[in-house]
Amino acid sequence: MATNANWTIIFEDKIITKQSGDAANTSYIISDDSFWSDPKFSNVWAIQHGTSITSDEVEHRDSTPHSSFADANIGDISQFSSRWDSAHLTQLQSNWDNNNEVDEDNNSTETEAEKIARLGARPTSYTS
Repeated sequence: MATNANWTIIFEDKIITKQSGDAANTSYIISDDSFWSDPKFSNVWAIQHGTSITSDEVEHRDSTPHSSFADANIGDISQFSSRWDSAHLTQLQSNWDNNNEVDEDNNSTETEAEKIARLGARPTSYTS
């Protein structure tokens, strides 16, 4: 498996991991069975993508030799990164929603405007 990839995808576990940049080393389980069961992925075990065209690698479930991402003919990396982005946006929004100034009785002590001033606006999009 290639090293220092931007993306690692493990099909058995339905995990997509962003390996570089903002939120590096963050993994999300993508529970979309219809996506993972697409016939083009039937023999794919794992993907390392984003090192270079010549060292991106797709590992197969059977004895098929490992191949480059391009040669595997399974589509564009965006089909994985867009799902990761969506999961990450959901996490960022949850973090924002749950980051509240509260008193000892767990009652909010700030208005929404004060929260926005402290944290910035609630995230509405994310793109890797």
